[in-house]
Amino acid sequence: MIALVCAVYGYYKARKAEPKKQEQMMKADLEWSNTVYFAGFVASFVMFFFIQAFKIPSASMRYTLVEGDHLFVNKAAYGFRIPFTNIRFGEFEEIKPGDIIVFRFPAKDRKQQNCGGSQYGKDFVKRVIAMPGDTVQVINGRPWVNGKELPQQPYEVYENVERTPYFEEEDQAQYQKIWQEHQLDNYLGLYLRDSFGPVTVPEGTYFAMGDNRDNSCDSRFWGPVPRENIKGKAWFVHWPLNRIRWIK
Repeated sequence: MIALVCAVYGYYKARKAEPKKQEQMMKADLEWSNTVYFAGFVASFVMFFFIQAFKIPSASMRYTLVEGDHLFVNKAAYGFRIPFTNIRFGEFEEIKPGDIIVFRFPAKDRKQQNCGGSQYGKDFVKRVIAMPGDTVQVINGRPWVNGKELPQQPYEVYENVERTPYFEEEDQAQYQKIWQEHQLDNYLGLYLRDSFGPVTVPEGTYFAMGDNRDNSCDSRFWGPVPRENIKGKAWFVHWPLNRIRWIK
């Protein structure tokens, strides 16, 4: 908008100037336009392939990331994506447990209801807990992977609340199916916070949870994160100034 206003102002000012002065002004404006165009092109290229800006909207990742944090997402970390396809190449690193990822919510249409409403088209940020092929359970609010409780990490936040006792569903095949279809929270709701699974993470997908474990609507509720939905790795908090840091 600022560039457009300046361009209009320069145009009308040049029209009123003398021919010689007008030529000088047009030459200066052309150089300025080239600079703006090149800067815009470079910025667009970087934003499309390398970096995405993201703002934390909720408390699900406290205190690793808090509401209002502005961060950059490294879109190249897990490989460059060819525009309008799900094909990637040039991976710098593989996705692994503990990574904080930003991804497009796995909803096929706007009618799909999760976390109290439609999340279609929204970007989420969570931490990878389990990989393709892993078996995941949540018992008394704590995640278990492949039959072993994960060691509690400093970034995990739990509240002192009464826990729902763990209960394993008899029809595990149906449970797995509903979970993979991203509909489990519509059947069991908040119960899934403390008691979940077991499920097997399908190939090409990941199980993700928020660090604020008791206040996070995550893979326990709406299912696995497809690889093609992952936009990149949370990289760097750049605002507010007192929270500038690399993300771990």
